[in-house]
Amino acid sequence: MRAIKINFSESNDDLFGQSKWWGLPDMPDDLDVPMIPYDDGTDNPMTFLCQIRCSDLAKYDTENLLPHKGMLYFFAAIEEYVGNLTEEFDIDDCPFFNGMGEWAPEAYRVLYSPDEDDLSTIRIVDEDGSPFGLPAEKLTFETMGNPESLDFKLLGLPFETEVEQEYPQYINLLQVWEEDRWGFFMYDCGILSFLITPEDLKAQRFDRVIVYLHSC
Repeated sequence: MRAIKINFSESNDDLFGQSKWWGLPDMPDDLDVPMIPYDDGTDNPMTFLCQIRCSDLAKYDTENLLPHKGMLYFFAAIEEYVGNLTEEFDIDDCPFFNGMGEWAPEAYRVLYSPDEDDLSTIRIVDEDGSPFGLPAEKLTFETMGNPESLDFKLLGLPFETEVEQEYPQYINLLQVWEEDRWGFFMYDCGILSFLITPEDLKAQRFDRVIVYLHSC
């Protein structure tokens, strides 16, 4: 199975409605940013990882597993692993800890909208009203030579064989690795895998995604 490599580039462009990592999500009115009810009684927004314009992936998705129009959105409670975010959020009040292994379903969300035109930027702010998160970076894509490589990627198989053995029917929807310049570290060489079966992916059942943190 082929995989699609994700490339990042810092950008001063608006990136509205484009594929981007971090920043603020551009979403249709019928989708909401997932919230986490913290133990202190507040509801905090789940961290926005990325939005992917599916038309950007069409020429690389030769097996026609992914949607080829619309937008995919990825959210995850990863504040304890991103230095800049940890300073802004009090993660001690988080109702769950996201450690190694399979994460609680309340700790992540994958959303899909067939609409990529009628979007609005959702403003996510911290307690002081300042934008929460890291600056948006532009995403581009290319075919990955080795679909099992350790990198940021869509599709392909998990990097670690024990994950593949534990979830033999699953493939990567998104594989997330560490990145020094973001201060993003998950234990020792951590890999965050959004896993889905090919059948659920074709059926666009993103509510059935499993997230698993492992280390290489």
